[in-house]
Parts: sequence; C-alpha cells; structure tokens
Amino acid sequence: MKESKRQSTLEPSSATERIVPQSRSSVPIPPSQKPSFGRTLMWVAGLLGAATISATLGTTLALLAPLPGTNPEQGRKILGDLWTSGFQYKVSRPVNVLVMGIDRVLDAPAGSEQIFSGRSDTMLLLRIDPTDNSVNMLSIPRDTQVEIPGVGVTKINQANASGGPLLARETISRTLNGITIDRYVRVSTDAFRELVDLLGGIDVYVPERMQYTDNTQKLKIDLQPGWQTLDGDKAEQFARFRHDSFGDIGRVQRQQALIKALRAKLTSPMVIPRIPSLIGAMQKYIDTNLSVEEMLALVGFGQKLDRDDFKMVLLPGRFSAPNEFRASYWIMDPQGRDRVLQEYFKDSSTVAATEPALADLKIAIQNASGDSQAGKQFADYLVSLGYTNVYQAENWKDPQQKTQIIVQRGDLQGAKVLQSAIGFGRVEATSTGELDSDLTIRIGNDWKAQKTRFPQYQP
Repeated sequence: MKESKRQSTLEPSSATERIVPQSRSSVPIPPSQKPSFGRTLMWVAGLLGAATISATLGTTLALLAPLPGTNPEQGRKILGDLWTSGFQYKVSRPVNVLVMGIDRVLDAPAGSEQIFSGRSDTMLLLRIDPTDNSVNMLSIPRDTQVEIPGVGVTKINQANASGGPLLARETISRTLNGITIDRYVRVSTDAFRELVDLLGGIDVYVPERMQYTDNTQKLKIDLQPGWQTLDGDKAEQFARFRHDSFGDIGRVQRQQALIKALRAKLTSPMVIPRIPSLIGAMQKYIDTNLSVEEMLALVGFGQKLDRDDFKMVLLPGRFSAPNEFRASYWIMDPQGRDRVLQEYFKDSSTVAATEPALADLKIAIQNASGDSQAGKQFADYLVSLGYTNVYQAENWKDPQQKTQIIVQRGDLQGAKVLQSAIGFGRVEATSTGELDSDLTIRIGNDWKAQKTRFPQYQP
C-alpha cells in the first residue's frame, strides 16, 4: 500500500526541538495506512505504553519490536541499538491523539479496511505533554449530542461511520473549542478481547449482576458480581454492559476501570513471556497515522512516567430528559468542558472557567470501610470543615483499605484542597465515582485511625 505523507509532530533530539504548530482550522488528517507489524508494536509500546505502563514493559517492547521491512532479529537489533543510545527521537511538544474503539462491523471481511468503518464505541482524547511528563485522557461518551458537519445533530459515535477519522477529528475539534488533534488511532473491538486473552485475563471488580443479550453486536452478557478474573469475552461484556441507570456513562466508567486493570496487568513480570504473541496479534486490529519515528518518540517518553502522571476525566455533562429529544443523549456542560480543557489540556483559548466555591462543591460519600457508621461520621466531619453540599451515596460494595478522593468532574485543584483539609486520602484522577458529584470520597478502613484525632469520635 502506498505510504501516506505525514507532517511530523515529533522531532529527533539531535535536531532543534521545535515543531511547526498546526493551526486550529480544519486541517485534514492524512489518509490512514494499515499498520505493519512494527508500526503496530510501536503503537502498543508507544501510546498505550506511554499512557499506562512502566519503564520495564516499554523497554521490553522496544527491544522485541521489529521495524517495517526487517526480519524479527534485525528489527530487535535496530531497536536495541536505539534503546542503548537513548533513542534519537523525543516528544518535543505537547501532542493530542484521538483514540477510537470501533464497533464490530458484522459483514466486514477479516483484515479488511472495512473493520474500521463502524461507529466508535469508545472515544478518548489523550494529551501527551513532555513539559511536565504527563498523559491526560478525556473520555467522550458515545451518546454525546453534537453537530456533525454534513450530517446534522446526532450522537458523536456516528462521525467515524459517516466520514472516517477525518470527520471524527473535525467533529471533536469543533465540540472542544477548536482544540488541535494531531494524530489518530482506530482500534477494532476484537483487539481488546484478544489482548486480554493474551495477558491471561484481567482482575476487575464487577459491582452488580450483569445479564442480557446485545443483539446489535451479537454479544450475550452474563457476569456475576464481585472480583473476577475476566477473559477477553467477559471483559468485553463488562465494557459494553449498559442496562443500568447510568447507561452510556456507566460504560465510560467501566472502560476507565478496565484501563486501570490493564495497566496493572501490563506492569506485572508475568506478562513478559506473552509479549511476542501480543505484538503479532495486535497488527490486524489497529489503524493509525502515527509514523514510526513518532512512535519511537512515544516509547522513549513512556519511560519517564509514574502512576500519578496518568490522569483520566469524563467529559462533563448530564443525561437528556426522557421527553427532551427523540433520542437519549449525553448533553455536554460547556462550563465543565472549559474547565477540563484548561486544566487537563492547557487550552487558553476560552474564557477562564468559574471554579465553584470550595464550600459549594458537591461531594458524595461512598462508604467502603465496612463500618456502617463511617458514612455519616465522615459527612458530619466535612460539614464541620465548611463543606456544606455533602450527601451520602450508596455504599461501595468492594471494601477499600485506603480512602480515595475521586475527581469525578475534573476539578483536580478542588480535590487537592480537600485532601489537604482532611489530611489523608489519595486523589484519584478518574471519573469512576458518583455520577452527580464534583468529588466522590470513597471511605476506606484508614478512616478508623483518622477519626480518633477528633474528640467527638473518641472511644
């Protein structure tokens, strides 16, 4: 297949580390090229690796990966030399990459370009930022109401089906204040299932009984509650389940939980023997316009990341009312969007979003301590600190040792101020808490020791 031309967004470190910034106008993404074996590996090692896993796996993947046009041994030697010399390519400026998981196209021949022509089941926008060694990920619900150029007002997941990555990029850029999207990656649904199987399954907490048949995707969902080691088929069931009160947003929360589980599995030494088969298996499932050099730069960048360098947030919004539209939508909150873009994507093109007063932050309490009184006690404690908009949510069924402060709507600063006020708890930069909250505090067993500091809770 003819190589498509690409404008580089990442440069060799031996060159001047500047790039020609792309404008905010609609710049077409170059035509996609089905990735070769080496290109696919470098995506796994680069983008997934840079975003989610430790230096150990990044190093191993780099040394195992063949480059396009080379045999495996030659490719390993080339990449080994690159690694030994410290990689010649570096991420020289912040880069935004659109990642889309594509619904299964039932009549598409295996291995054909048609497998990437479906609706996007998952949409993630990643900002890879060398200025502070961070990766921030925005989850965009598939039911988000947008205006797709040439199509009209509909759900955002239609953009790829109607116009491929070019239209998807243009739609998301318009929706997010004209933000630049430098590159894209499309992954077919089958990739996730096979990746989980190659890893020997992933450990996930299933919060409730999940059972029904998804006729559109020929998928029977049947999961028991509790901690499970899910194989690829069951992990897909967990990701696609939507018959609860949270609908599409519940799916986004579960997808973030799966990303965390995958990250944990990929950092395990037990994954190393499976890496060669993982690399080969992913080839046919991924379409991207990242160049080999750019992927190499992302691999090098991945070596610098710690757990706290990776943050996830959900596009703020609300469910549409039953009689509001003919279809059900996720209605984006413009003010929340602006806050997220400023805090996670350093977007300075919008008027500064108004932060809610700390006392007005909507804080949900989820008791995961095993102590039936902990929820009320903690709520009273927060009120005594001046936080008045506090409510108790349903108890979290999976017991936690450590208290988490979950940044549900992207207010990292508010979470850090709250953490400082209570003197304990880990800030969790995900959107896996109570949906209606600004922050969710999931109380762990450590509250028992902490509450003894206060006279009202003395034995």
